[in-house]
Amino acid sequence: MQQQVYKFLLLAFFTSLFSYTVNAQDNSSDTAITSIDVDLSTIFTQKTPKKYKIAGIKVVGNHFFDENLLVSISTLNIGDEVTIPGGDNFAKAINKLWGQNYFSNVEIYLTKLEGKNISLEIAVTERPRLAKFGFIGIKKGEADDLNTKTGLVVGRVVTENMKRSAIEAITKYYAEKGFQDAKTRVEEKKDNTLQNSLQINFIVNKGFKTRINNINFDGNTIVAGTLKKQFKDTKEQSRLTLYPPDNEGGFITPKHYTFHNYLADKGFLTFSLTKRLLDPYVRFKFFTSAKFNQKKYTDDKDKLIEYYNSLGFRDAAIPRDTVFKNAKGSLNIDIKVSEGHKYYFGNITWRGNTKYTDSLLTVILGIKKGDTYNLDNLNKKLGKGAPEGADVSTLYQDDGYLFFRTDPVEVAVYNDTIDYEIRILEGPQATIKNIRISGNEKTKEYVIRRELRTIPGNKFSKTDLIRSQREIAQLNFFNAEKIGINPVPNPDDGTVDINYTVEEKSSDQLELSAGWGGNIGLTGTLGVTFNNFSLNNIFHKKAWDPLPMGDGQKLSMRVQSNGRAFRSYNFSFTEPWLGGTKRNSFTFSIYDTKYANAYNPATGTYTSSAANSSYIRTTGVGVNLGKQLKWPDDYFSLSMGINFARYKLVNYYIDQVNLPGFNNGFSHNLNFKIALQRNSINNPTFPSNGSNFLLSLALTPPYSLIDPNITKEANPYKWVEYNKWRFTSEYYVPLTKPTGEDRNKMMVLKVAAKYGFLGRYNRDLNISPFERFQVGDAGLANQFALLGYDIISQRGYPVYQTSNPKINPDQSGASQYFTIFNKYTMELRYPLSLNPSSTIYAEGFFEAANGWYSLQDYNPFQLRRSVGVGMRFFLPMFGLLGFDYGIGIDRIQNGGSIKDASKFTFMLGFEPE
Repeated sequence: MQQQVYKFLLLAFFTSLFSYTVNAQDNSSDTAITSIDVDLSTIFTQKTPKKYKIAGIKVVGNHFFDENLLVSISTLNIGDEVTIPGGDNFAKAINKLWGQNYFSNVEIYLTKLEGKNISLEIAVTERPRLAKFGFIGIKKGEADDLNTKTGLVVGRVVTENMKRSAIEAITKYYAEKGFQDAKTRVEEKKDNTLQNSLQINFIVNKGFKTRINNINFDGNTIVAGTLKKQFKDTKEQSRLTLYPPDNEGGFITPKHYTFHNYLADKGFLTFSLTKRLLDPYVRFKFFTSAKFNQKKYTDDKDKLIEYYNSLGFRDAAIPRDTVFKNAKGSLNIDIKVSEGHKYYFGNITWRGNTKYTDSLLTVILGIKKGDTYNLDNLNKKLGKGAPEGADVSTLYQDDGYLFFRTDPVEVAVYNDTIDYEIRILEGPQATIKNIRISGNEKTKEYVIRRELRTIPGNKFSKTDLIRSQREIAQLNFFNAEKIGINPVPNPDDGTVDINYTVEEKSSDQLELSAGWGGNIGLTGTLGVTFNNFSLNNIFHKKAWDPLPMGDGQKLSMRVQSNGRAFRSYNFSFTEPWLGGTKRNSFTFSIYDTKYANAYNPATGTYTSSAANSSYIRTTGVGVNLGKQLKWPDDYFSLSMGINFARYKLVNYYIDQVNLPGFNNGFSHNLNFKIALQRNSINNPTFPSNGSNFLLSLALTPPYSLIDPNITKEANPYKWVEYNKWRFTSEYYVPLTKPTGEDRNKMMVLKVAAKYGFLGRYNRDLNISPFERFQVGDAGLANQFALLGYDIISQRGYPVYQTSNPKINPDQSGASQYFTIFNKYTMELRYPLSLNPSSTIYAEGFFEAANGWYSLQDYNPFQLRRSVGVGMRFFLPMFGLLGFDYGIGIDRIQNGGSIKDASKFTFMLGFEPE
């Protein structure tokens, strides 16, 4: 039986027209036309439009999409009335389906007509899907990068827009790497593993890297010589400049070379840094990236205008710039600059201020009549932009004026002078209403709240916000880069809610190592430090997950063994808020160490001996109380402690200069220590600004003054006496602005100075052999730490015992250690990662240090110097790991090499002194 089928399709749906054709189909053959139904053949040519009801809808050609979904998208429904001819229902349906970009063809067929009822068939041709994609002609690492940058996803419909977007992403990727002429073509082939799918290969031809040869400026008649420096990311390629001498002793016109061109000109095909290939009178310009990046170039042009504005040229502009290739294929950039006139500040007046006088605001502003015009500086001084601390906005906001606003208005421009009127809207004072904290999954909320300077009921203060952020970071329980503060003003009642968000990080540390030696026995270390411990919950079973945490207390336990030669037990506990209401810290510690390694003064050697025949054993306990001070400011703290240590010697020689023959017996050390500290650093892991000062004094009772006969005893140090002074100062200064999302990712200069002095009460008694200063090496503890020695590191040097820098410390023997030391350090640090799970930074350092035995020998200018580089890794579970390569400058003697004067040092768990 034959069935008449009539079809119409939209030939150009993107216009408002469509056309149709009428064909006859046979059930057995789509192309067999046998007859034409007169009613269907005239349905589109009838003079009077008629309404028909859709009786049925069928979808064909769909493999991945549900039929009901496509009918829904078409907006055609069974029961709908359509007008033929003249209606636009079918055109809209085709537009809807075509607009999904899933089909390469859409047609609608009329398959049946019964009275006023018609049946429809929607025929779609689905676009192929992406089965696989790849990149040809590039490295694997580049292909891995492009896998994500192109946005291609296997299984998605392949469209022209998808391919075009991928090509654009590839072009942009290589343009950022300096390949401005990278070309990409697409190769498609059918995939036989999946129905209606394609494999796409992007064939990439990177071409040659395009470098910037010259950047030329025109029109800069006033500002010259510094414009290229303002281009931070658009640089000329590395080059050298020759200044050949003329016959009269002067210089002829300099000639510029790129390294490649210079070597080719001289006949060199290869370049070796170990050969002297270059002529005299050469100036070098190394390590400049000459890649061209359009976005960075645009940013650099903006920076150039900002630089001109900072010099007073507020009308400066770049009316024209050209980037073109020269004959050698590199880029030349010509920039036309319009400098305009240089302007100066004129009169600055204030309007709307009732809280503070004009004179005070003018002093805070710090801009005088006649100063070079700089709008950016004016806005910063008003508090618009990066917080400077001493600006007009901070002055108001520290007194609760959260709604404070300023509007600097130019009121007169005459000649080269601009007058300003600063219009102020002070608004009401805001009171802190609610404090909300979120993100603290382990740490109890009260631990955070007690650190905050923003307290409900107090007036709003911008300085208190900044200080609160610093105090939260100092806890070292949270990611310092993710501490969020969001003040939410409530203008209706004049209050403000402050929302703090934190992100927990692991702060506990684990130290674990083990080994076995046949003659030594068991060796190893087991140490744990819990920096956010909760002693109150130690007996609550539910709190052990895996340990009771969250109260901000510190618990540390450590056991160390080196077989029969050494073993040590240490325990300490710190409560930072004793009593819970004030910042009064309490610390208790106890330790016991034993070192079995005898020094024989007769032979001058150390010999390993049985554990119980020759050893020194130190047992100690200490209690310390600390208090935060309010004066001079609340960055100051005062701590006081009492410490006791007992030294037991069995055939052990410690100091043959001060204690000849004393190798058996006991010595006791009871001291009182007081320390005054001011610490304002912003981040304990990687400080980027602030300072730290520490002055401490440790005193023992003056036993020899109470009983002068002590000086005549064989062991006058049965009770050790001394007074020990220490001073430390550290500054952290940011040298660059933050880069990336991390607020502290900047180059930082650390400058430090440290001093130590060990004194005595009685001139008839030598200075104590205990509590001295060991200078040199990495600062790691050794057997002398058992005597209470302060171990002062100096990278690039071994431990030394002579004050004379001309004496090579590698050739000096150990007899005693210093009673005075000085140490100076400069470090240039740059963070590679500030992730709380792995903070990494590189550093270059210069150090100068020395030690002396008496004030008569003390010479603060007689120092040993060293330079070097290092890396620091802060891993939450292991603490600080440090690697340094230092060169002892004063070890280079008699024509010695740098290799002989260099030393590699390693540190673990702490930053050495």
